[in-house]
Amino acid sequence: MADTTHGALAPTYDPLPITIARAHGTHVWDTDGNEFLDFLSGYSALNFGHLHQGLVAAAMTQLRQVTLTTRAFDHDRLEEFAQRLVEVVGVLTTGGEDSLVVPMNTGAEAVETAVKAVRKWGYDVRGVPEDEATIIVAAGNFHGRTTTLVGLSDNPTARDGFGPFAPGFRRVPFGDLDAVAAAVDDTTVAVLMEPVQGEAGVVVPPDDFWPGLRELTAKQDIALVADEVQSGLGRTGTTLACELWDVQPDLVCLGKALGGGIIPVSAVVGKPEILGVLTPGTHGSTFGGNPLACAVGIAALDLLSTGQYQARASASGKVLTERLEALVERGLLAEARTIGLWAGIDLDPALGTGRELCEALLERGVLAKDARTETVRLSPPLSIVQPELEMALDILEESLVALRGEHSAAAANEMANAAAEEAARTAPDSATDSTATDEATDTAADDATDDTSGEEPGEAPGEDPAQDAGAEAVAEPVPDPADAEDPAAETEDAAAETDVPASAAGDPADVVEDEAAAEGKDGRSELSPTAG
Repeated sequence: MADTTHGALAPTYDPLPITIARAHGTHVWDTDGNEFLDFLSGYSALNFGHLHQGLVAAAMTQLRQVTLTTRAFDHDRLEEFAQRLVEVVGVLTTGGEDSLVVPMNTGAEAVETAVKAVRKWGYDVRGVPEDEATIIVAAGNFHGRTTTLVGLSDNPTARDGFGPFAPGFRRVPFGDLDAVAAAVDDTTVAVLMEPVQGEAGVVVPPDDFWPGLRELTAKQDIALVADEVQSGLGRTGTTLACELWDVQPDLVCLGKALGGGIIPVSAVVGKPEILGVLTPGTHGSTFGGNPLACAVGIAALDLLSTGQYQARASASGKVLTERLEALVERGLLAEARTIGLWAGIDLDPALGTGRELCEALLERGVLAKDARTETVRLSPPLSIVQPELEMALDILEESLVALRGEHSAAAANEMANAAAEEAARTAPDSATDSTATDEATDTAADDATDDTSGEEPGEAPGEDPAQDAGAEAVAEPVPDPADAEDPAAETEDAAAETDVPASAAGDPADVVEDEAAAEGKDGRSELSPTAG
């Protein structure tokens, strides 16, 4: 694999040793032509997979017309984008059909916009004394990388060295409703939280937490803000994660998947009484709501409007849950948390770190990323078909068995060395010392070998014929990069032949409803980016 060390780049990332050159659907290829299953999906920015034809066609059509006007002028896609957001997302908030939309670029900008809106609403409408507004947030949160938002975090890596931080935030334990209630006072204007904490490792709160937050905030006239930048737009098997608890937030922050993995697109959607306080000059963005972003956002919302992707995430999530729970029962994982097609898995520290597991997965053809030291987050594209999902989970199991074997072998060596050293100290003469050392070494190694993995004797990690057969069976739907036509070129030719309105690109009506129909002759899903 290619070296990922780049001399001109500031060292803000420590990437896995792979350099990606091409991507399509659920798969990517590196500069050497090696193929991998993407189980990260750009932290959910690629919910629809790489290069979805409908999204690419929408972008290419708009690229020929106008890409940027700034908000100094209106353009013909802006109101269409806002209305589509209200129809798909606004109706899931307390704003309903009257919801307002503030378009921005990144998820962090969306959260910053919500912070500004609830503060101004607190001063203008609630009568909170100027500069005294407070917002309650949760420990373990991740809302973005701005200096304000890292100030809300309790992750030392993200936070340390970047102060002083903005005042006005109170952090409480995530999922602790009593702690939230205790933090509320007359200055509290909002509760801002992720419904499910993604960066923390897919942490799901107790079932009564979000309903309790909704009841508490409504009673106290406090805005409830849901940061759904990662959890929203299909990932949890619903359009918004808040739907899982039948909760309507006042404001919802969106990003990542709204841009389809093509362009940064974000927005705040919700209650007009709150967003309406942002009058001309009080907030803005040069690129927020630009024509290209709106065209891609409309196409993404069209894909979600049928509910097909949400249903796929829910169905595939059941398979994911069952397989991960089985790994926990076998002792290969310490814990697994799943919700929709999203999982956080914790390793036993004795087996290794999340980074080591990701490296083991990479060696076997699956891309994932560690979230915390012993935690890995799994979030494949929602278009993944079951054979691909099963194959990736087989590789996960194989990687965990290999890690256990490696660490058991290391432990065996340590035991043998310790036994040898002890024998050397206690042996009466050199001959006895040599014999005792050999016996101690053999005994320690034998004991460690017996405990290595719990597999049948003689079974080596990575040599399971069932796994090999499964890998061969799944490989068929994915064309060899050398034989496959360039999907981007196909899309460009198709878009060049006809100027299809962005909202019509990737007609959701073409998406089939059941799993059997979703997998065609070659095993590809009609939800995949190759779907027209």
